[in-house]
Amino acid sequence: MSRERAIAHAERYFDEGGFFADLARRVAIPTESQNPERGADLARYLSAEMQPSFERLGFRCTIFDNPLPQAGPFLLAERMEDPAAVTVFSYGHGDVIRGQEASWRKGIEPWKLIREGDRIYGRGTADNKGQHTINLAAMAAAIAARGKLGFNLKVLIETGEEVGSPGLREICLQKKELFRADVLIASDGPRLSPLLPTLFLGTRGAMNMDLVVDLRAGGHHSGNWGGLLANPGIILAQALATITGPRGEIRVPEWRPNSLTPAVRAVLDGLEVDGGEDAPEIDQDWGEPGLMPVERVFGWNSFEVLAFVCGNPDKPVNAIPPRASAHCQLRYVVGTDPADIVPALQRHLVKNGFRMVTVSAAREGFFPATRLDVEHPWVLWAAASLARTAGKKPVILPNLGGSLPNDIFYDLLGLPTVWIPHSYASCSQHAPNEHMLAPVARDALRLMAGLMWDLGEADSLPRQ
Repeated sequence: MSRERAIAHAERYFDEGGFFADLARRVAIPTESQNPERGADLARYLSAEMQPSFERLGFRCTIFDNPLPQAGPFLLAERMEDPAAVTVFSYGHGDVIRGQEASWRKGIEPWKLIREGDRIYGRGTADNKGQHTINLAAMAAAIAARGKLGFNLKVLIETGEEVGSPGLREICLQKKELFRADVLIASDGPRLSPLLPTLFLGTRGAMNMDLVVDLRAGGHHSGNWGGLLANPGIILAQALATITGPRGEIRVPEWRPNSLTPAVRAVLDGLEVDGGEDAPEIDQDWGEPGLMPVERVFGWNSFEVLAFVCGNPDKPVNAIPPRASAHCQLRYVVGTDPADIVPALQRHLVKNGFRMVTVSAAREGFFPATRLDVEHPWVLWAAASLARTAGKKPVILPNLGGSLPNDIFYDLLGLPTVWIPHSYASCSQHAPNEHMLAPVARDALRLMAGLMWDLGEADSLPRQ
């Protein structure tokens, strides 16, 4: 019975093909939550695949219908060993985005797991089936080595994360007592660098919004009316140019956060964003002046124009269009008031002479920002566990650059949230050719097996 035995068990699981076999079954189930015809597959993933996998490890499983209509179910797997022991809550999602079958490179496909060199291809390998497969295997490794976990564990698998997690808040509110725990330890998103163990403690928020200039009914010939009628595309372009400076630095005062504290800057100091060999080259002169690239994505806000429409882009005509619109997004950190994001922009535009531009929130694009204190006892404990296995200090990020429904766990359930990602930034998540790196998967299995073992050492855990 030893920590080394648990880690060795996880290594064999990967080296002897167990990881590939389990993940292949899971990838083969086309759990596209964006496809309304996949409801039966979402349910099958939980009942026919995940429930038996947990039950083989002594978990008691319950499948809950979604409180919201037309939304996918939830699976809660519980292994409660000692009422006095620490209870860990974990999370994963079994749904994936659309397969995009026609766009994958020749020789690979979304619903069949294929390994080429260090890359393991298949929809969900990185987001999120591969990640919760790793964590489940780490639980198995700890049980095999110790005969038990040595702590209590509750795992929630949802089937709607890729469509905004409908019903997740409602089920957590309804089952708040059932979901009670001491800490959330879960996996999603990318590492800072492929082979660098990483922790992140929350997420940036995301607020999507529409900016519209609607001046009149119908277009008018540009020869007859050019120079007489205001062009909404020009007005909107000028309005957008007031939101940031020429290098993307934010000019809306309320959007400039105050949470890039000395403690946050200290954990980010010296880190470099590394998306792997297929990553785009970072534009060093883009974003807030005076900040390092790692501070811009993990400690600051960023504004993006995602789409701009004026007239008919596919078939332009010689007419002044009546309307222009831009779909935009603010990725924001803790310290930005989400309730004031849209009103602040509207005030800014009015102040700069663009009263004719209306701003409205796109509700489907909203996630709140969260961040656990970088010096929280559970952060320090988890970092020490990963360092013990890896032989080097892991990266601690105050929050993920992207967004997850972490506010439900952090705010609603009141849990300290520690995320340990098993992917990397160039995994083609949400795109054709999605893949997981085999060396990262094997490394993650080792790290999580060690962490699951350490959770069973009651004397080493943070005091509640």
